[in-house]
Amino acid sequence: MPELRPTLLKGGRVVDPSRDLDIVADLLIDDGEVKDIAPGLAQAGLPDGTEIVDCRGLIVVPGLVDMRAYIGEPGAEHRETLASASQAAAAGGVTTIICQPDTDPVIDEPAIVDFVMRRARDTAIVRVHPMAALTKGLQGREMTEIGLLRAAGAVAFTDAASSVASAQVLRRALIYARDFDALIVHHTQDATLSEGVMNEGELASRLGLAGVPKAAETIVFERDVRLAGITGGRYHAASLTCPESLAVLRRAKEDGLSVTASASINHLTLNERDVVGYRTFFKLSPPLRIEEDRAALVAALETGLIDVIVSDHNPQDVEVKRLPFSEAAFGAIGLETMLAAGLRLVNSGDVSLMTLIRAMSTRPAQLLELNAGSLRPGSPADIAILNPDEAWLLDAASLKSRSRNTPFDEARFEGRVVRTLVAGRTVYEYV
Repeated sequence: MPELRPTLLKGGRVVDPSRDLDIVADLLIDDGEVKDIAPGLAQAGLPDGTEIVDCRGLIVVPGLVDMRAYIGEPGAEHRETLASASQAAAAGGVTTIICQPDTDPVIDEPAIVDFVMRRARDTAIVRVHPMAALTKGLQGREMTEIGLLRAAGAVAFTDAASSVASAQVLRRALIYARDFDALIVHHTQDATLSEGVMNEGELASRLGLAGVPKAAETIVFERDVRLAGITGGRYHAASLTCPESLAVLRRAKEDGLSVTASASINHLTLNERDVVGYRTFFKLSPPLRIEEDRAALVAALETGLIDVIVSDHNPQDVEVKRLPFSEAAFGAIGLETMLAAGLRLVNSGDVSLMTLIRAMSTRPAQLLELNAGSLRPGSPADIAILNPDEAWLLDAASLKSRSRNTPFDEARFEGRVVRTLVAGRTVYEYV
């Protein structure tokens, strides 16, 4: 493990959404914490042995908190391990991974929560927190022991890529979770309407592919919001994709409900046209929507209606992706590219950098009640340093994930992570 020593990040643009702070200043780290942020700290007395990192022309932000990432460990280590996922995360500026419970065995018992947390401490170079299953075995029939799982360290509860079909089960879970101030994260997609492989519409018809209607998402989300309203539980939609769902979210927030939502970086930066050519790395669940829907999501992000951006990291090996489109597995990796892809929205002028970092760091930390997403003095020194002017071409072979199913292979980006620190230690440096 790298030596823990005082570090001064000198002369960077410091962007901290937790304080709406955007200034050029020095940032002092000592004992794993942010000690001070101010111009001219380099001229003040510094602790002995302080490492000075020249950040002029660079941007210093809180480390990202990725609220939705699948990690294969335990049970599918050939797809991803805690170690490989953490390496990919660090390269992407992600300092906290929230892993999903759809492992083998499912994370539905306190002992499995404990196992994941111990394995992460032993092998991961970033922080890892598990979400636990909302229902036993992800079967949607019987609630898990939310209180015991929360006490064991689960930060939220979800059935991952499965939706709970029973309104009664979800209602009971929201009531039970409310007593522990626990967050329910739900995949809003009706299984009976989601047997297609891409967005339903003219393009799907032309390609001869079965489509998934937007109603598959909106029907479930509308139901869930009503359940959140009658229970008073904390509810978070895992990944919204269309304006119809945004209208439901807007009404819920106007009514004062504890309802929040994420959008994946894929749905914010890609659209259904990317599927042309039957490219299976763009086969996602929920599917990529039309360009107008993507633009509506981006606008909702900028106004704060969408709370969180997630990578929806879902590694798949070549055997299940190099197949005809209808037969290929859903999912794409994203830990390493989430921020770079998000900077496209900043560079186009559609979203401010403050908004982007808030949705990728500060807001998810707040929802999950984690001590992260902030550069306030006393906060853990979990930090990403970006070079906004670095132009680069993504080579999938260079990614640190065990899987290579990225939709951004050979994509051009402007802006990349050049250093990542966790608790004051450098865990990634671009050279």
